[in-house]
Amino acid sequence: MIGRLDHYQRTHRWAGVGVAVVYKFVDDQGSYLAALITYYGFLSLFPMLLLLVTVLGFALNGNPGLQQDVLNSALGQFPVIGDQLGENIHSFHGNGFALAVGIGGVLYGALGVAQATQNALNTVWAVPQHERPNPLVSRLRSLVLLVVLALGIALTTALAAVATGTHSYGTAVNLAVRGGGMLLSVAVNAALIVLTFKVLTARPLTVPALWPEAVAGALVWQLLLSVSTYYVGHELKGATATYGLFGIVLGLIAWLYLGAFTLVVCAECTSVRARGLWPRNLGGPFSDRARLTRADRRAFTSYATAASAKPFEEVRVRFDEPAADRPSAPPEAGGAA
Repeated sequence: MIGRLDHYQRTHRWAGVGVAVVYKFVDDQGSYLAALITYYGFLSLFPMLLLLVTVLGFALNGNPGLQQDVLNSALGQFPVIGDQLGENIHSFHGNGFALAVGIGGVLYGALGVAQATQNALNTVWAVPQHERPNPLVSRLRSLVLLVVLALGIALTTALAAVATGTHSYGTAVNLAVRGGGMLLSVAVNAALIVLTFKVLTARPLTVPALWPEAVAGALVWQLLLSVSTYYVGHELKGATATYGLFGIVLGLIAWLYLGAFTLVVCAECTSVRARGLWPRNLGGPFSDRARLTRADRRAFTSYATAASAKPFEEVRVRFDEPAADRPSAPPEAGGAA
């Protein structure tokens, strides 16, 4: 039965690519890569919200209603915990000290997110250590990306704010604007994913090689956001107050991890498809007697060569036959058979 399953996934692209993505995700320890991104995202989130509230306090000092609309649109990106966050960050409006603290916290956490994402993408694409940018260049790349991402987030927040403010124009107009805003948000998020892959990966990547997974990742994120918002609105009313701070922390970590996990899986899928790392041997991870496919050999070779620390360090990989296929050694003269 295992042989039939292996033959099926080797002869059907969708199944072969799916198996290869799962195997490569495990090989690259994708869960840990996503967890590191989540950690720095959690550190940067509260300073980012503090900075947002403070900037709104300065920029929209005479329009508290618009301040609240923009803030609610930003917090709407975090189902389950957005309402609770909004109830606890109103005291910093227009505070200069809060602005300074927010900027410092955002820079530290956001640079950590960008660096963790950069490490994850270079790991996924098996970029050798000596080809990865040095600490200074990598942080400059991260800063450039953060500026662009900030503009993209501001755009998606503005789209959400516009969609929220159309309820007074009637149901038809409201649904049309919400649908258009959702499509634009997906397009913006897909463009941000493509840009993230291109800027943070120390390997030349083309847009045609990236856009399918970028669009899929943006759609998955939008779907998660919509499902979570619906579920919270219909099933969890009043539950957040019961869980309190513990629920906020767990909800934030879970939501950030879902985003990081989606990003890493999209990168793995792009790498497998672009580098031809499929089909893999279905029994490869479970037995040392499994015959490796060409994709297996390419993947295992890339893991070894990615560890080279210097350009003059040469790493060679040789594959012997599995132990079960090796011919038995003849007995030595005078020895027991």
